[in-house]
Amino acid sequence: MQFRTIIDIPQPSFAIAPCERMLFVGSCFADRIGHRAQQEKFRAVVNPYGVMYNPASILHTVEKVEVVPRVAFLTLGTNHVYILRETGEIVDNCRKMPQCLFEERQLTLEECVDFLSQVVETLLDRDRKTKVVITVSPIRYAKYGFHGSALSKAVLLLAADEICRKYPDVAGYFPAYEIVLDELRDYRFYQPDMIHPSDQAVEYIWQRFSEAYFSTETLQFLKLWRPVKEALAHRPFHPESEEYQRFLQRTMQEARRLAEKYPGLEL
Repeated sequence: MQFRTIIDIPQPSFAIAPCERMLFVGSCFADRIGHRAQQEKFRAVVNPYGVMYNPASILHTVEKVEVVPRVAFLTLGTNHVYILRETGEIVDNCRKMPQCLFEERQLTLEECVDFLSQVVETLLDRDRKTKVVITVSPIRYAKYGFHGSALSKAVLLLAADEICRKYPDVAGYFPAYEIVLDELRDYRFYQPDMIHPSDQAVEYIWQRFSEAYFSTETLQFLKLWRPVKEALAHRPFHPESEEYQRFLQRTMQEARRLAEKYPGLEL
């Protein structure tokens, strides 16, 4: 008897190698997954110009950043944008300026697809081998009303699907939104605000992502890296003691051995 719904994740057309160069852009959910990638020693750049919630702002970041990633992870949060009335430009944040200076509106499906297409083309212009993983943030926006938030997510889901169809050899969809809503259908997987996923939920999504996208070599590297990572994170009561210094020396020797085996590892 099954007591929960397991989301099927289609087999991607590529696998992520150890210490791969990655770019994470999007909502605060991209922040959390991106920082998790950094902990596992992927050479990840995470929202270099701050959190970006909509496709237009994601494009602005990709255009400005000089990173040439092997894999770009884009997390769509909303189709709502803010436009500076004076210039008509979509701004990525309101720069602590009065709200009356801005007009809020929703991007259409066609506009979302157009902005995301520009993102993919910009990345491919830098490296034709770049792969793109698109997700929709599971965080609902209560300020739009939950029905309004659902409508916004629906537009983003359709846009993500269209991009995956348009670039079948480049872009794929990772169902973080569906995993939280279906597999983790319980408020114990949320933070106290009952909107943002808990640390446990994010860790579970990371696990599902790892199983789907990481190469066998990457999974082996992570297994070897885990004890080194935990040792480096250890905070002793007496850091000046000879015993801890010997422990630290052994840990760094093991880290250097890993770096020799995996040249991309940055210590």
